[in-house]
Parts: sequence; C-alpha cells; structure tokens
Amino acid sequence: MSHLGFRSAAIGVGVASLLAGAVAAAPQGLAVSAGPREAAAVTTLKFTRNHGNPLDSRLAVVRGGKTVAVFRAGSGLGAGHPQGRNECAREKGWLPAGTYAVGAPTTRYNGSVIKGYAIPLSDKTCENGRTPRTELFIHSEMTRDGGRGKPEGQRWDGVNDYKSAGCVKLSPQDIKKLFRVLGQGSAPKRLTVR
Repeated sequence: MSHLGFRSAAIGVGVASLLAGAVAAAPQGLAVSAGPREAAAVTTLKFTRNHGNPLDSRLAVVRGGKTVAVFRAGSGLGAGHPQGRNECAREKGWLPAGTYAVGAPTTRYNGSVIKGYAIPLSDKTCENGRTPRTELFIHSEMTRDGGRGKPEGQRWDGVNDYKSAGCVKLSPQDIKKLFRVLGQGSAPKRLTVR
C-alpha cells in the first residue's frame, strides 16, 4: 500500500471511530446524521373536514412541520345527506376526528371497491365511543393499474365523486400528485383529522 493509500485508510478509520462515538454519546431517541445532509424530516398527513361542504375538504402533507402540499378531498356522502357529517354513520358519514396510523401506500390496490392508488388507515372508534369505523383508506376512483375504467367506481366523473363511504377521497390526478410528493421524503406514519 502506498503512503497515500495508507493515509486515506487511516482517515477513514478515524472518521468511522468519531461517528461511532457520536452515535454512542447521542441521547436516547435522537439520531446523529452520518452525512452532510440532515436525516429525513418527519412526514405526516392532516385532513381538515369542511363542515359547510364535506366534499370540499383538504388533505395536507406536512414535512418537518411545514405544509408542502394541499389537495382537495372529500369524505362521507356530503352535506346534502342526513348522515354525511355523522362520523358514527358507517359507510355514510365522514372520517372520525382523531389520529390514525398510516399504512404502506400502494399504486396497485385491488379491493372489491377500491382499486389503484390507495393508502390504508387504521380503524377508528367514532365519537360515541362504541361504533367502529373500519376499512378506511385514502383513495380515488380508478382501475387497479391507475387508469380510467367503465364502471362507476372505477372512473372519475366530477365533483360528486368526492363522496365516499367514510374514506378520504381525492381525484385521480391529485392522488397521483400526492404519491409523487410522498416519494420525495419519509413515508407518513400518522394522519390527523379535525
């Protein structure tokens, strides 16, 4: 090994020792960045229900405490339906307020109703403390491969398609943009609804 090669190897070992020492000395729960860039900022989702028009609510992507994208979204059957804003009305009312765990996003979901781009959400008991809301997603209306189908549930026709059985629903264009935004940072683990 040449003198230069030996010196480079020694510097590499020295840097590794410093990093190992810094990680060992870091307080519990904090990470030390090994490179010049900071660790990825935490990404969360925030759904703000519009009481006047639930089909014109907003889903925001928040990264590192800053809102990086906002999308129109709907939840429930809307203000015109007697149960549209009732978070305890299964398959009719909007998504209950609170915090949800967010599952892994997929672009090829193939459920019996939901297809294509989808993000699963944890189950939630609504405000009455008894009624569970299950099978919740952030999704759109499309085919399994993200295209436009012929059946009603697989094609987006307009504003009325923001209606859902309680999920958060975006237009096909917006859910694809959402996935692009999410691909630029850490995956969200939490959704808050208010």
